[in-house]
Amino acid sequence: MSQHASRRVGVLTAVALAIAAVAWLAAHPAKSSGHPGPHADARSSDERTHDPRRARAATRKFRDVNVARAAGYAATGGCVEDPKYGGMGIHYANPDLVADGELDVTKPEILVYQPAPGGKLRLGAIEYFQADADQDLATDPDRPYLFGMPFDGPMLGHESGMPIHYDLHVWLYRHNPAGRFAMWNPRVHCPGP
Repeated sequence: MSQHASRRVGVLTAVALAIAAVAWLAAHPAKSSGHPGPHADARSSDERTHDPRRARAATRKFRDVNVARAAGYAATGGCVEDPKYGGMGIHYANPDLVADGELDVTKPEILVYQPAPGGKLRLGAIEYFQADADQDLATDPDRPYLFGMPFDGPMLGHESGMPIHYDLHVWLYRHNPAGRFAMWNPRVHCPGP
């Protein structure tokens, strides 16, 4: 795929994510009570939301990027790297899972692949995404939790039209010296131009 076509797919996917998030926000208006949202309790007694083995079992098939594509995941842009912290890789988002507004450890909204020798992609992490209900960076009563971990955020969207959101990276398929739930992996590097 040409660089221009790749950018176009990334922009279209970002627009689809933004539309899905706006639709979710319209269907789930922020509550004025100030009480935490349904995912905000890190101490949930539901073991299923704390077991990474369930996430690994459900996503193992996505080590093959073609299986991920067939399941509705699409690349949102190029390889993401930060010179100070390391990299993430190439994000593949599933717009339907982003739009449903539900968090399920067996259905991550995003899969993160790292470029491997020979042009192959290697699944390194899964990522969960939740739009911020009130779209206010200064508040977080709806901060979601999975695996007993709070999501990062709220943060600005990374692409034009992407809403303020929370996300949680889980490095299930590649060791991350910064930690299993760290955003950046110092061992991930994107190929040069």
